[in-house]
Formats: sequence, C-alpha cells, structure tokens
Amino acid sequence: VMLGLHLVFEGSSGWGTGTTLSAWDAESIECSENAKWTEKDRSQQYDEIMRKISTYLKQAKVDDITKLKNIPVEVEFENRTLKSWRILTEVL
Repeated sequence: VMLGLHLVFEGSSGWGTGTTLSAWDAESIECSENAKWTEKDRSQQYDEIMRKISTYLKQAKVDDITKLKNIPVEVEFENRTLKSWRILTEVL
C-alpha cells in the first residue's frame, strides 16, 4: 500500500537495516474526509520522493534504481537505530 523506494543496507559482519521513501499508493488507498492528509499532500510527497530518487541516481552515477544495488554507502547509527546514510560519491 506504500509506493516509493525501499532500501536495505547490510554489512559483511551480519548486520542489516532498512529505510524507505514512500507515500500511500493512490491506486490502493483513498483519501477520505477523515484523513489527516489531502491529495495535495500526497502529490507533494510523490514529488519529494521522485526528486530524492533522482538525486540518488545522479550521486551513484546510474540511470536505473535497480543499479543502486551494491553502490557503496556510509551508514550512521545512534543507539542501534539508523540515523543517516549517504552514497559514497568520492569512491565512485
């Protein structure tokens, strides 16, 4: 029911974590009058997601999201929770 990019990061020592850039799928979830968000909000989220994906593709020097697999990243944790991550553009 969520549309977007779902990422999983794994390390050679057996750790793994994930994060997502997603919004409610317009074809699966209707915006009702009781929702705390609007179709305009969803459209804005879609725009933000696509722009972020575009940035990731440019940083990784690829032209397809499937090619993001195995691109080197740096991940930062705080109290065993993913705090941030970035593509290691300096090694590409």
